[in-house]
Amino acid sequence: MNAMRALLPWPVEADDDIGLALWSADEIAAATGGTASGTFEVSGCATDSREVQPGDLFIALIGAESDGHRFLEGAFARGAAAALVDRPVPWPHVLVESTTQALVDLGHAARARADRAGAVIIGVTGSAGKTGVKEALFAALDRGSRGRAHRSVKSYNNHVGVPLSLARTPPRTRFGVYEMGMNHAGELAALTRLVRPHIAIVTTIAPAHIGHFAGEEAIAQAKAEIFEGLEPGGTAIIPADNPHFALLREAAARHAGHVISFGRSASADARLLDAVPAPGGGTLVTAAFSGQLGARKLCYTIAQPGAHWVDNSLAVMAAVAAAGGDLGSAGLALAEMEGLAGRGARHVVEAPAGDGSGKALIIDESYNANPASMRATIAALGEVPARRRIAVLGAMKELGEASDGYHAGLAEPLLAAGVERIILVGPEMAVLAKALGKSAGPALAAQIELDHAETAAEAAECLAADAPQGGDAILIKGSNSVGLGTLVRALTAGAKGGAGKAGEN
Repeated sequence: MNAMRALLPWPVEADDDIGLALWSADEIAAATGGTASGTFEVSGCATDSREVQPGDLFIALIGAESDGHRFLEGAFARGAAAALVDRPVPWPHVLVESTTQALVDLGHAARARADRAGAVIIGVTGSAGKTGVKEALFAALDRGSRGRAHRSVKSYNNHVGVPLSLARTPPRTRFGVYEMGMNHAGELAALTRLVRPHIAIVTTIAPAHIGHFAGEEAIAQAKAEIFEGLEPGGTAIIPADNPHFALLREAAARHAGHVISFGRSASADARLLDAVPAPGGGTLVTAAFSGQLGARKLCYTIAQPGAHWVDNSLAVMAAVAAAGGDLGSAGLALAEMEGLAGRGARHVVEAPAGDGSGKALIIDESYNANPASMRATIAALGEVPARRRIAVLGAMKELGEASDGYHAGLAEPLLAAGVERIILVGPEMAVLAKALGKSAGPALAAQIELDHAETAAEAAECLAADAPQGGDAILIKGSNSVGLGTLVRALTAGAKGGAGKAGEN
């Protein structure tokens, strides 16, 4: 047989006529109302000149303290293909009146293009877990669509990060997953009207940023703003076990065509039936779907340990089903998903003495912290087999007048988790040190070795005084501004195990 005749014809896709470039000069100009200096194409977008990759469009934003136009030369030295500017420059560019507004306009254009391509858009918010759910959803949908999913990177979830994430959406995207955050009422309403999700998820309601709100109910109302941007007939996914479920359900019903609940409640549409430890770590989950999700049972493994990740996985699976994704591929993605830097990544480091294994485990949760995520990750530490459990905990920020109570309240989960050594960082942690009995009777002092440091540098000195030993499991968690990421990097420099699987804040 002629070899050429044996070749199968290349499959024809509906979007074969869509270009491969992210944006052309003409498309950027049309979206922003600007004027292009010439013909060019870009493959990406960046607002930070240090993050520019070859082929990117550098968007020269003007902030309160800096002007992106000052970094144009550096951006083009790193390979930028063009820039979005508000003044003429000697490089390929699109000239606009305001680069900030142009970024928003480009986000709107990307969202309209996604509609034309038939993409399913998913928005994610919540007091905790939103970055992890966003990443898990992306992994699940990207695997099922063979690389046709897109998501916001890192925690690009504010008034700059959301339009930038939209602008980065490839024209052939089938699933777009966008994280949206807020610390004041009204912020989420603006972001969700830009994203216009077909599916909107609230992971949980907890006292994150409560210093800016009258109470948790006000936080729930602010998070519920995500439903205001839902496309007609869209789907809201909400936590059935949360104390503010009724509020979320009522708010969702005003805007959504379908409201789907997830959790452990008997009435949840995506309901947990069973969760048992999986061989090699993680959890084997059995869940039941009902209502809009159809009647079926699922069994899958999640790599991340912790009860909070069991709940997260239910939200992910419900969203995959609502988006028409492949649940089988989603299960495989959850089984393989590793922890994120600062949000659950695990590192194995060399450690002398101890149990003789020569290895200690570092759990990196250094990016963020609030009362709910602190409790969840402390509980997950308690489930880690270890010779000695150590917690380096930084202060939780933006808790307002309730700060002392929330910090002191961490004593109970630390004791329940069997943590033997604790290093507290930041002045807010003084009340927790007192609650743990730093100057209490010898019985408690014999159980927990406690240090209270003012800064991350002092915490590093405390930890260095009793270096990690073989068999130790060390959790490092705090608000990003505390700076515990530097401690993680120092401990893991040259680590032999690399990042692994873990929980999330």
